[in-house]
Amino acid sequence: MSNITGITRGGTPYEPTFVTALNAANCIGCGRCYKVCPRKVFELVERGEDDENYDEDEDNSMVMTLANMLDCIGCGSCSRVCPKQCHTHSPLAAGA
Repeated sequence: MSNITGITRGGTPYEPTFVTALNAANCIGCGRCYKVCPRKVFELVERGEDDENYDEDEDNSMVMTLANMLDCIGCGSCSRVCPKQCHTHSPLAAGA
């Protein structure tokens, strides 16, 4: 089965890749992906005390989560702005 494809305004075929996972262990909670996402796929939340990266002395112990993964449009903006490469993307089969 083929993957979802689109065509750019210039006529070039384009295969979007959609966010499938976020590595919270690498996430520094900078919020860059949240700010560039046009579909509100992400949500910034506080790290739990059971999180190994939790530091109660740190002022900002935040981490990004996937709030609405199914709203991803496959633009890839989140990956391009992430300084820690926390996002995993993959193409989606047509008709899925």
